[in-house]
Amino acid sequence: MTKLAHRLGLSQALSFTDVYSLTDPDLLAIVPRPCSALLFIAPETPDLIQIRIDEDKDQQSYTGAGADQPVIWFRQTIRHACGLIGLLHGIMNDSAADFIQPNSDLHKLRDGIIPLQPVDRAKLLYDSEMLERVHAEAAQMGDTVAPDAMTYNDGHAFIAYVKGRDGHLYELEGRRKGPVDRGLMEKDEDVLSEAALKMGPLRFVARQEQRGKGLQFSCIALGPSLE
Repeated sequence: MTKLAHRLGLSQALSFTDVYSLTDPDLLAIVPRPCSALLFIAPETPDLIQIRIDEDKDQQSYTGAGADQPVIWFRQTIRHACGLIGLLHGIMNDSAADFIQPNSDLHKLRDGIIPLQPVDRAKLLYDSEMLERVHAEAAQMGDTVAPDAMTYNDGHAFIAYVKGRDGHLYELEGRRKGPVDRGLMEKDEDVLSEAALKMGPLRFVARQEQRGKGLQFSCIALGPSLE
């Protein structure tokens, strides 16, 4: 994720770091802060899908556009691009946007999508040869062979948490009807603060625990680079 973000044009002053716990203060303390974005990654289980259905059923589809919107949100129409969409949500919002290199691919992409409504934004991403190329390159960087996108069916949800321009915590996922406002954050809080974690990813964990089930997940945080 870090290599892909830098390849697109995010400053090397920011990097992604593994988050080993959402509740242990000592493990949270080793994550570089302030945290500009948190990516919560979990298998696309029936329970996770049902949560999305339950929360979206009474919501109108988001049509926001322009620089006055609190967050930039993308509708996902590219097969098996959840990680890419999650990455874009993380590096284009909150304080991370201040670290986008001028005239980079990411800078041009962000400027191009801001005036567009979600349908047109999705088409711009779908048609982008630049994104297709760098996404394919990044998929080959891991320790395992990248699966074929047309035959692979075991998906994961990549849910990004960012602080909006209005000070609220937003949950961003490309298969929702739009950005989900999880509540107001304090001015000095980032997305790894105790309050933000309770409003955000720990909601999924608590729901599964209430049902007597566990939830496999991982998290990475975008923050200051250690090197």
